[in-house]
Amino acid sequence: MPESRFTDLDRPPLSERALRQALVRPGSLWSEITVVERAGSTNADLAEAARGGAPEGAVLVAEAQTAGRGRLDRVWSAPPRSGLAVSMLFRPGAAAARPARLGWLPLLVGVAAAAAVRRLAEVDVRLKWPNDLLIGERKLAGILAERVEGGIVVGIGLNVSMRPEELPVERATSLAVEKAACLDRDPLLRAILREIETHYREWTSAGGDPDACGLRAAYLASCATIGQEVRVELPGDRALIGVATGVDGTGCLLVRAGGEEHALSAGDVVHVRPATP
Repeated sequence: MPESRFTDLDRPPLSERALRQALVRPGSLWSEITVVERAGSTNADLAEAARGGAPEGAVLVAEAQTAGRGRLDRVWSAPPRSGLAVSMLFRPGAAAARPARLGWLPLLVGVAAAAAVRRLAEVDVRLKWPNDLLIGERKLAGILAERVEGGIVVGIGLNVSMRPEELPVERATSLAVEKAACLDRDPLLRAILREIETHYREWTSAGGDPDACGLRAAYLASCATIGQEVRVELPGDRALIGVATGVDGTGCLLVRAGGEEHALSAGDVVHVRPATP
C-alpha cells in the first residue's frame, strides 16, 4: 500500500486544484501548474516538457525529489513535503533574451522569492550572489537556471519545515528552524509566484534592462554579498579573494582584488568572516 500523503500532519500536501484556481487565469504569466508526488528533478522534467512545446508559465512542483540538483551539480534533498521544490518555464521576448541580459533572470527570481518570503514569513532573508537565499549566513533556498531550446527553466528549492536533524549540511537552515511566522507551503508558493510574475512583467516590459525596471537596484538592496570580503572558487581550481563591490549590467559579480576589478560570471562565493579574537 502506498504511503499516505497525510501521514505527517505537520506537512500536508499541496492542492494542485487550489493553486491553479488562485494563479492560472486569463492574462496571467502562469499558464499551468502541476503538482506531482515525486520527481527525479523538477528542472529536468520541466526542461523535457519545454522541449515538447510546454508554454511559458508552466510550473512543476514536486512533493519529493529523488535527484534534486543545486549549482555546480550538488545534490539537493529533503524529506517529502518539508519544503518547496518548484520549477518554472520562461520564454522571454527577443530583447530580454539577449545573452547580455538573460543572466538577470535567475537573479530576478531570487529577488522576488526573497521579497515574498521576507514579507510572509517575517524573517530577514538576504541574497548571496548569484541567488542563494540566506538567513544570516545559513542557506534557506537555492535557485538553479538552465537553458532549454527557446526558453529558460528556473528551479527553486526552499527549506520550509525541515527540522535541525534533517538539514543536509551544517550551513543550511529552514523557516521552521528560524521560527518563521508562516510554515504553510501553499501561501508561500502563491506569494513567491505572484512576486516573480510582477518582477518578470516589469523586466520584460523594459526589454530586459535591469536598470530601467529597477531590478539591479532591488538586487543590490537585498544582496548580502555586496561590500563583503569574499573568496570566489573559480573553474579550474582557481580562487579569487577580494571585496565584492557590485553587480554589472549583465549580472556578473564585481570583485576588487589586487587593485583591479574583476567581473565574474560564474564561481562559488564564500563570505569571508573576520576571525574571532
